[in-house]
Formats: sequence, structure tokens, C-alpha cells
Amino acid sequence: MESLLSDESRQLAGILFLALVTVETGGLYMVRIVTGRERATPFQEKFARAGHAHAGVLLVLALVCQPFVDATELTGIWEWLARTGVAVSALLMPGGFFFASMGRGRTEPNRFILMVFAGALLLAVSLTTLGIGLLTA
Repeated sequence: MESLLSDESRQLAGILFLALVTVETGGLYMVRIVTGRERATPFQEKFARAGHAHAGVLLVLALVCQPFVDATELTGIWEWLARTGVAVSALLMPGGFFFASMGRGRTEPNRFILMVFAGALLLAVSLTTLGIGLLTA
């Protein structure tokens, strides 16, 4: 039986589905915050919500990208960007929100906020690469 996905897409999709389970369990932390069982400043609650939302959405977007990368003729670094860049941004951006708000009583982000911007840049470059790859295939 012929596979609908390349081996690369199938393997990364498997990893991404497993990663979504970690986002689900991270939702328990959000429940503890909003029910008052976990102490957090309003700033920390906002960043926890942003990190959690970005993690889920970007992992799903990374899954959506896989069959589209297979439909391109991209190779090398361009294929890596299109196939893996969104998944890496799904680590960088949420990680930036979480790490930038860590610490008792924090009311503003620390330097880890740079991870959010690095992830956003990688996301833009990856999606642009995939879009161009699809238009030129």
C-alpha cells in the first residue's frame, strides 16, 4: 500500500502528535492558575495563556504543513525550514512566554522574551519558504 506521506512527514507527524499530549497536560497548569490553586500575577497568567495557546496552535499548524512540504520540490535547508521550522517555532515561542514569566511575583518579562521573537521570525521564514515552494512546484 502506497503511503500518503513521505517518511519524513510521517515521522515528524508522529512526534508532533505526541507533543500535543504534553500541551494537553500543560492545560492542567492553566486550570490550577485560573482556579486559584496556583499563585500567579495577572502578567504571569496572561503569559501562561499565551504560551499554552501558541503551543497548541503551532503544533497543529506544523502537522498541517507536512503533506504540503511533500508537494513541493524543496531540498536541503529550504526543505528543513518548510518541514521543521514551524515545529521548532512551536518550542521557541511558547517557551519564551513561559520562561519570560517565571519567578515568584514577576510582573514583566525577563530576557527570555527574545525566544518569542526568535520563534516568530522562524515561523515567518518557514511559512514563506513553504508558500514559495508550493507556488514554484
